[in-house]
Amino acid sequence: MNPGMKSQLTRVEELIRSEVNIKEIEYLEADNAFIHKKIKPNYILLGKKLGAKMKAVSSALAAFTQQDISRLEKDGKIRLPLGEETVEIALEEVEITSEDVPGWMVATKGPLTVALDVTVTPELEREGNARELVNRIQKIRKDQEFELTDRINVQIGGAQTLAETIREFNYYICAEILADRLDLVAEITNGTQIEVNDVPLTVFVTKKA
Repeated sequence: MNPGMKSQLTRVEELIRSEVNIKEIEYLEADNAFIHKKIKPNYILLGKKLGAKMKAVSSALAAFTQQDISRLEKDGKIRLPLGEETVEIALEEVEITSEDVPGWMVATKGPLTVALDVTVTPELEREGNARELVNRIQKIRKDQEFELTDRINVQIGGAQTLAETIREFNYYICAEILADRLDLVAEITNGTQIEVNDVPLTVFVTKKA
């Protein structure tokens, strides 16, 4: 990765993790063995420029190594020997993509490639449910026009499926919603109906006296 870009990203790394809800960011060098890139000509641009040489340039690009692609991305251009002459190819005259990696989503924009591990472990699923529950209760606070500093008590009914999540993340949930108590109960008759990732719940929120 370009040192300047890496420096900029590290400065806002905490914000990135928070905004897109990821646990960890790892920076890979251009010569890493994890991401494999492919290159092909932009036929519209190069066809007009090269004419009959297009076939030879296409074959040369197909033989590019990962190091060749990295050098082109870094320098913005590369010179290809074609017999007795040399042709200069610019970065915008080719199309560079990243091959899919099983279990990951990979996207490339210019010299930057991002790979996102989309494997959802049971631990991540519980954490995601806790975050979603926080969002739903925060909306209830807003709908009931509570002040930002108001402390609340919360009862949750019908939460058998999410009981483990709520117990594990009880401290986090209470801290986020300013709750002094968060109790799981068998049934609630006068609460608010919500869904947490397709799981229906009933929540009763009261302001602490």
